[in-house]
Formats: sequence, C-alpha cells, structure tokens
Amino acid sequence: MNKRVRQVSYFLFSQYFSDGLRITLSVLLPSLVMAQFGQLPTGMAMSLGALNVSVCDSPGPVMHRRNSMLVAVGLGFLVTLITGFARMNPYTLGLEVLLFSFLFSMFSIYGNRAGLVGSGALLVMILILDRPLDAAGVIRESLLVLTGSLWYTVISLLSSQLQPYRLAQQALGQCIHEMAKLMALKADFYTMSIPLEDSYRRLIAQQIAVSEKQDVVREVLFKSRRIVAESTRTGRLLLLTFMDTVDLYEQIIAMYYDYSDIRERFGKTDVLTIISRLIRELSTELDHVGLAVQSPLYTSDPVTMPPLLDELKRNIDALGDQEGSTLVLKKVLVNLRTVSQRLRTIQNNLALPNPDLVRKEDPEYGRFVSHQEIDVESLQENLTLDSSAFRFSIRVALAMLLGFALTQFLDYGHHSYWVLLTISVILKPAFSLSKKRNIERMIGTLVGGLIGVFILTFVPNKTVQFGLMVLFMIGTYSTQRTYYIAMVICVTPFILILFNFLGVSYLGVAEERVLDTLLGGFIAFVTGYLLFPQWESEQLMKPMQDVLNANVRYVQLLLDSLSGQRIGSVDYKLARKDVYVTSANLSAAFERMVSEPKHKQRNEKLIYEFVVLNHILSANIATIISARLTSEAVVYPASLLRPIKRALFTLTESQRRLGKTADKPFVETASTEPNVSSSTPDDPQLSEQLNFIHQISSDIGKLAERLSK
Repeated sequence: MNKRVRQVSYFLFSQYFSDGLRITLSVLLPSLVMAQFGQLPTGMAMSLGALNVSVCDSPGPVMHRRNSMLVAVGLGFLVTLITGFARMNPYTLGLEVLLFSFLFSMFSIYGNRAGLVGSGALLVMILILDRPLDAAGVIRESLLVLTGSLWYTVISLLSSQLQPYRLAQQALGQCIHEMAKLMALKADFYTMSIPLEDSYRRLIAQQIAVSEKQDVVREVLFKSRRIVAESTRTGRLLLLTFMDTVDLYEQIIAMYYDYSDIRERFGKTDVLTIISRLIRELSTELDHVGLAVQSPLYTSDPVTMPPLLDELKRNIDALGDQEGSTLVLKKVLVNLRTVSQRLRTIQNNLALPNPDLVRKEDPEYGRFVSHQEIDVESLQENLTLDSSAFRFSIRVALAMLLGFALTQFLDYGHHSYWVLLTISVILKPAFSLSKKRNIERMIGTLVGGLIGVFILTFVPNKTVQFGLMVLFMIGTYSTQRTYYIAMVICVTPFILILFNFLGVSYLGVAEERVLDTLLGGFIAFVTGYLLFPQWESEQLMKPMQDVLNANVRYVQLLLDSLSGQRIGSVDYKLARKDVYVTSANLSAAFERMVSEPKHKQRNEKLIYEFVVLNHILSANIATIISARLTSEAVVYPASLLRPIKRALFTLTESQRRLGKTADKPFVETASTEPNVSSSTPDDPQLSEQLNFIHQISSDIGKLAERLSK
C-alpha cells in the first residue's frame, strides 16, 4: 500500500472522520426532520444545541467526556436564556458580551476540555445574538437548545457504549502514525542533500506531534476503568501495544550519532543511502502497524527486514578501514536491528495476541497522567496580570466588545454575529497562533467562497447541492481539530448552500462573509498585538527550566544505575516521559516564538542550540540506560563514573543559572545493593559515551550562562 493510500485510510478510520460523521448526523437530523413539518426554526435551535455540545466532545475517557458534555448542556441552556433576554436592550447585551467572553475564556485554566466547554458556550451566545425573540420565544428557544444538547449527548455516549475500545484504537493508531513520520525524518540525517539544521528542525517539530498524541493515548487508556481495571482481552492488548510502542519510540530517539562526522567520512560511499532506505522501510512498516491498530479490518504482510539488514552489514564490512573506523556504522546497524526486532514483536502481538503478557495488576498507571482539580481557588489565583489566561481573557472580552459595538453603530448586514465568531475562533493565547489562524481564516474564506459561488452558479440541481452541502459539513467537522484551513474552506460553501436553501441571495451572503472575516480578523490582529500581549520570548525560561530539570533526573537515574542500584521500571518510564513531554513543550514554545515579529524575538539562535543539545543529551542517556534495565546490576569503577558525575554537577549549576533550584542537591551515590558484581575498569565504549554526555552537558552549561545574562 503506497503512502497516499495509507494517508487516506488513516483519515477514513480516524477519530476525526468518525467525529465528523457523528456531528453531521446529530446537527443535521433535527433540522431535516422538523423541516418536513414546516418547523425549520425549531429544528435549527435544536441543531445549535447539538453543535454546542459537540465542541467539547474531544477524545478522552468516557467519564470525562460525559461530565464535560453535561456541563455544556446546562451552560447552553443558561446562555440561551440570558442572551435572549439581554438582547432586548443593546447595553445589557454589550455587558453580557463583555462578561461572558471573559468568563468563558477563563475556563482554559482548568485544562483543554474545560476550555472547549467555554468555547461552546461562547458559540451559543454569538449565534443567539441576532435572533428576534419575545419573552415566550426566549424560553422556548432555550428549551429547544437544551433538547438538542441532550440529543447529541445521548448519541455520543451511545456510540461509546457500543464501541468501548474504538476511541482507544483510533488514538493509538494516530500516535503510531506520527511516530512513523518521525522515524522517516531520521532517514534525512543520512541523506547528503538535506542540510542537518533543516533535519533537526523538522525532527523537533515532529516530536511535538508525537508527544501530543501520546498524551491523548495515556488519557484514553490510563483513565478508562474498562481498560485498566477490567481484565478484558482487548484492553490488555491495547495496553501492551502502547507500552511496546513507547519503548520503540525511545529506541528511535536514541538513534543519535555525530551526523556531521558520518557524512564527512562516509558520504562518498553507498552505505548512507542504504541506511536511509532501511530507516524508511522500517518507518513504512511502523505506519502499517498503526493502520492495523486503527482499522481492525486492515491486514498487511510485513516486509522481511533481515535481508536488508544483511545487505547493510555486507556494505559496512566491505568498507574495511578505507574510510577509517566503521565502529559508528556498526552501532547504527545494531540499533536498526533492535528497532526491527521491537517492531516485529509488536506485529506478532497484533497478529497472534497474547494479552497475558500484560500484568493484570495495576502498574501505577495513574502516575503517568495529570489530574486537573476544578476549584474556585484556581480561578482566584489566576485573577492577576501575571496569569497568561487572565491576560488572554481580557483580550478576548475587549475584542468581542469592540466587534459588537462596531456592528451596532455601523450600517451593517444581516449576519453581524460573523464578526464576533471570527474574533472568537482566531484569538488564541499565543500571538503566533492567532496570526496563523488569521491567515488561514482569510485564505480559507476566500477559497471556500469561490467554491460555493461556483457550485451555486453552475450546479442548479437542488439534490446535488444538498449532497455537496452534507459532504462539506462532514469535511468541516472532520477537520476542525486538525486542519483549520481545510475546515474553513469546507464551512464557507456549506454556509452559502445552506442560506441559498433558505432563500437568501448567496452572492450577498458571500460578500458579507468575506467582509465580516476581514473586519473580525483585523480586530483580532490588532487586539492580539496591542492588548496585554505575552510574547513567547518572555515565557521561554519556564519550559527551559523544565526540560533541564527532567534531564537532570534522567542523568541521576543513569548514575544510580551505573553505581549498582536497580532502577524501577515505573520510575524510569516516568523520568523518560517527563523528558519527552518537557522537550516537546520547549520545542513548541520555540516554534511559536520564531513565528512572532522579529523585534519581539530574543536569543533565538541560543535557544535553538539549547533545544537541540538537550535532545542529543536525552538520546544518549536513553541509549545507555535502556540497555541496563533488564541486565544484572553492575558497579562500575569511580574513574569511569567521573564524567557522568561532572555532567550532573554541570547541569545542576545550569539549573541554578536559569533561576531554578534543583529538586534534589547533587550528591555522589554509592551502591547499596548486595551481591552485585564489579565490571572490569576497561570499558572504552561506555567511557566514550559518558565523556560525550559530559561534553554535551558542558555545552548546555555554557548556553545557560549566556542565556542568564
């Protein structure tokens, strides 16, 4: 199966596409049914309720989804009721826009899902603004929105009940898919035509995507009682596969070498081309595994890797000493063999499941996921300009009030709420994200408008138009969480066709939507730049401290292991997870900073070096420590451990320079394990690795000193 077909298959079997189908059904059906009885406005009010709840129905444990949807149901009813009465006076309506925009934006302090609940409530308020209702009509509209919200909630929970493992399978499949992309990027380091700096940038960016997907899988797996607590075959197999893929990911990350030296010494030979091709083949196989997890109906015969590995070995042996020592190439070969074996283990587990391999007792899964407390104290603590959530909420509230005032005082069109809708979806806490959303909104609206006008002009058949509208709806709701520009391109013709069915001139609607988008985008850009902006360069110190702290803990575990102490599997995996998460957070913050105006960026080159060096450091630590988890404890001589102790001291000093006190003061460790054997003092390969870790730590220390000035 070629790459393009796999991409399409991934999408069709993904959570995003199934969400798109479910949301389209839930939103469209009430309007269609009520329209048959001449009650289209009634159906549209119910559709609004369904749309409100769908916003917060993001992937996660069923219990969390249920709770958030029930809160969204109640908020949708209250917001409709309050807005319906507030709109009877423009001043009370303006006050509501200001207060609700601030309040619902502050929901983000309780996590992403709570933030989506707030976004849904804000959406209801915006779409009710222009509804001319009397007192009785307001109550009726509120009850209809409540009915539609409950309708969607029932549909969503019922689908989860009928397919309890489907969401976990889809999340895990998408996670493996992103891992396969990262592995393919590893091949670029052996491709002479691709600059190393470009390869690092793409690799770091892809690590962000992998980290996000792994977090989703942890949430779905480790917080789902049916999977963790109940001994079901499917649940244990999903846990086994995820744990194996995280171990495989560690092996992929550990595939670090001095690529500049490798290119210089072996660039003229064919061996780098063979390594690159082999890595891409392994990536393709991993991609097939992800599709097999996500789509239970999919089967694929695995590619036989041993012949490719044997070919690489022959080419390395053929080099002899003509290009200098080939030890580094042999290390690459060993690493690729390990990756191939781990991949084959995962394939075999899926083909012939043996869930008994997963321990039935709970291995402290709860420690691998975060837990968000929802309390008033958190809200009170964030009511300060030092809080990014508070600054963002003020920005949204003032931007929405400005947009509302302009639509009230200017001679405006019939859908002034589009201005507020544009502002609400474009404004994000980070300026770079707002700018990106703004550009995509403009381009998507123009392209989607042209598509919609073309269809309505040259495709007069109403049945065909309706079918296209449904397809655009599915496209809109399938891409709303992944490809924003695709969502905007789909939603614009969907709206134009919908208004055409309602008897409104589509050319007038298209013109008004473009103007509304331009006005809303302009307001969002200006307020995002001028009102309490919080530039990433001012906030990068925290993620830098976090990633440094995680690597200090990682080095400490390595030192403990080499000193003869046995490292618990859970402790090691927690430390490994912290390194991955903090590295991804720092990389994401750096990417946001370089998207901001140039004059707002500071030390971008130094920070980029800091990101890369910490990635290299964690990769080399993983190479050593992962191989010692299951082996016999060994006490290495003090002379061999000296570089790693110096590295730990240097990193601890770097923490101090960046303003973070070490969680645990550095102390030399000694073995407390009885009956451990001592290795010979001569271990040149390990000594070389530890010296390299010390060198990287020293480079990080120098960067920390320059950044602290």
